[in-house]
Amino acid sequence: DKVNQVMGIVNGTTNFILDAMYRRGASYDEMLAEATALGYAEADPSADVDGYDAASKAAILASLAFHSPVSIDDVHVEGIRSISVDDIAAAKAADCTIKLLGICERLVDDNGEESVSARVYPALIPLDHPLSSVSESFNAIFVVAEYAGRLMFYGNGAGGAPTASAVLGDVVAAARNIVHGGRAPGMSTYANLPVGDFGSVRTRYHVDMVVEDRPGVLAEVSSTFSVQGVSLKTVRQEEAGDDGARLVVITHHAAESDLESTVDNLKNLDAVKAVNSVIRMEGN
Repeated sequence: DKVNQVMGIVNGTTNFILDAMYRRGASYDEMLAEATALGYAEADPSADVDGYDAASKAAILASLAFHSPVSIDDVHVEGIRSISVDDIAAAKAADCTIKLLGICERLVDDNGEESVSARVYPALIPLDHPLSSVSESFNAIFVVAEYAGRLMFYGNGAGGAPTASAVLGDVVAAARNIVHGGRAPGMSTYANLPVGDFGSVRTRYHVDMVVEDRPGVLAEVSSTFSVQGVSLKTVRQEEAGDDGARLVVITHHAAESDLESTVDNLKNLDAVKAVNSVIRMEGN
């Protein structure tokens, strides 16, 4: 079969934190403290919450899925420290939840040339997507293949017993190989696809900003998106007080580089008082 995408929740600690923030309305700091107390998070949680643990796994998954060498240095990484209670509320308003995703994807350019993308970041997932229901410290890998279609593999991803089981399994496999004079399978890299430019990845953005509450502002904001060739799917406006309005924009799919330039231009727009958050959307 030909794998086109592997997308998953591959870090139990961050999933526990984000799931509890969504279900309980708790803050990031509160849930990190609870995750540490339960033994899900290390004393130094950086590898988990900054996305590096998930990035290591994304590199391995991409190497396996696309038969190409991918290292952690090839993975774009963003963590969850910046996710706020307001971001969770915005996700609920959009009928989504927020998950830290490891995404490995086969990219094809206009000339038909293939490359590999591996990235980790918090993203909005629609509530009707199978990954949205992965709760607490559980992990799940969602695979999209040419012929097998959509597959999902699910299991516990954090805690003493699951970790001990995985480690002991590796020890037994290594011991069996030593006893029988064998060795584990080598890495398959026959495809040897290059790692694509992160800017060429196509995704969607959920942009939450505060703008001036006056006529013509929506046209200015829309024009800023249009200049970069980014089309808007939905726009929601609410009062924000102090002569301002809260504007929440969800885009259609566009190149990451165009979306990033759009956000930079919005921050420099006089009509925009603040860009509260920018979160990607995946799974649709």
